[in-house]
Amino acid sequence: QVQLVEYGGGLVQAGGSLGLHCAASGTIYSIDTMGWYRQRPGEQRELVADMTLGGLTMYSDSVKGRFTISRDNAKNIVFLQMNSLKPEDTAVYYCYADRIHLYGATPPLGVYWGQGTQVTVSS
Repeated sequence: QVQLVEYGGGLVQAGGSLGLHCAASGTIYSIDTMGWYRQRPGEQRELVADMTLGGLTMYSDSVKGRFTISRDNAKNIVFLQMNSLKPEDTAVYYCYADRIHLYGATPPLGVYWGQGTQVTVSS
């Protein structure tokens, strides 16, 4: 019904930049919140940033001032621009969408996840 596909990721040197984006497909009218989590090896998944349909953003303290989240609400795409990358940013990054409103369907769907994309920052 709904699918999230991530693009971007890869290998970058410390101090460099990388961009991710995630497209949600399906008969989607709107999505309340879209965002990004990441998971380092052996650690729990942690929230990186999210953005509401109205444009409110939240960032984890570890990425504030370095990462920027944005959305294209018409196309149901969420972006994550990552600057000044550090080796500790190395992780698998997952996009998610919460409270997905489909055409002709109520109530909204719950959380959907992308498949994850690897980001590796070398020192």
